[in-house]
Amino acid sequence: MKRGLKVIGILLLALAVFSPLYAGGGRQAQSGDSGSVTLVMGSWRPDDTAQMNNLLAEYKKLKPNMTIQFRPTNPPDYNATLRLQLDGGTGPDLMYARSYAPGRELYSAGYFADCSDLPGVRQNFSAANLAPWQMPDGKMFAVPFAAVSHAVYYNKTIFRKEGLKVPATYEEFLALCAALAAKGYTPLANGVADEWDILECFYLGMLPNFVGGSTERAAYESGAKKLNDANFIASFKAMADVAKYLPRGFESVTYNDSQALFNTQQAVMFMDGSWTAGVYAGAPFEWGLFAMPAPEGRKTLITFHPDMAITYNRATKYPKECQEFLTWLASPAGAAVASKALPVGFFPMISAPITLDDPHANEFLALNNGRDTDARFVWPKFLDLYAPMNQAVIKVLKGEQTPQQAAEDMETTAAKLR
Repeated sequence: MKRGLKVIGILLLALAVFSPLYAGGGRQAQSGDSGSVTLVMGSWRPDDTAQMNNLLAEYKKLKPNMTIQFRPTNPPDYNATLRLQLDGGTGPDLMYARSYAPGRELYSAGYFADCSDLPGVRQNFSAANLAPWQMPDGKMFAVPFAAVSHAVYYNKTIFRKEGLKVPATYEEFLALCAALAAKGYTPLANGVADEWDILECFYLGMLPNFVGGSTERAAYESGAKKLNDANFIASFKAMADVAKYLPRGFESVTYNDSQALFNTQQAVMFMDGSWTAGVYAGAPFEWGLFAMPAPEGRKTLITFHPDMAITYNRATKYPKECQEFLTWLASPAGAAVASKALPVGFFPMISAPITLDDPHANEFLALNNGRDTDARFVWPKFLDLYAPMNQAVIKVLKGEQTPQQAAEDMETTAAKLR
């Protein structure tokens, strides 16, 4: 049955690619008799439609003859759909580019254009923010657009009522969870039914606190450090320690369920990404954020992940117009406009100072102050470790695997990827 559904899904994707109603790319970009040009922008973020339309409307004020249509794809389908479109010559003119390996693959295949010499790209972004969309030879295949952060959402109203304070160490965090449980609360909203979120939001969000930041990550990638060392085992042990503080029946709790549990005050805390901040805009209680603290004696680090960039199709009929738009995005003026249009919890990556209006967005950014930041551990070099690590985290939470066993499995897999 699953195989049949998969075949049907592939056929539907193929129809989407070759349907003239859906196709973007060089074939569908239009030039009117008045000299006007219409481009299509692809994305995996349907949730951003209103915001991106606002951004593109601001750009149109600068370029009245330019119209950019935002046509997002369902997130799980984006990679496959985009590849089918590009293979078929119907890809969008502009498109979101994933960081690291997925983006590099599309550049190497000849689909993403070379953005290295666009004005502002090398001047207005730090080396760390350029790296996720950079080839080994230094070529840039996209303009950095937005990053996301990770932290613990917490119910300030309940904290005040119960006389609780934000923990400074991971040991204090566990004690806080125990105190909440003793008072009859569900400490954490996180579940594992959707699988991805327990890895991306919780485990990878706190992992640098146990294994270190970018320098140490590079040592694990090279093999100088092993994923079955004491620090990695401790990180899995930390997951085992929080299992009893997750919702009852956490095995069946979806990501949306977790959001609802926090939003309805059925759970007091939720380890999650910054992109969720807008969900709680109308929450009937006061909430805030704190960094998941490191174990005693270690520095607290923040997972601040380079999430998306924008590039253009090498086959577009309008490279000049695409380059003009991306040059604007790479400028302080364009980034300032983009910062107003981005959904709450997505942060501009430009080096120029940016002021955000949302207090919780600024609260997220403030967590970076005085702390080192790094991308999610597996993204730069170990993306093939994503699925095995995801399953290891879930097995540890369910008690089906010990932290030692999980770490051993991770090193065995990582050794094959080096």
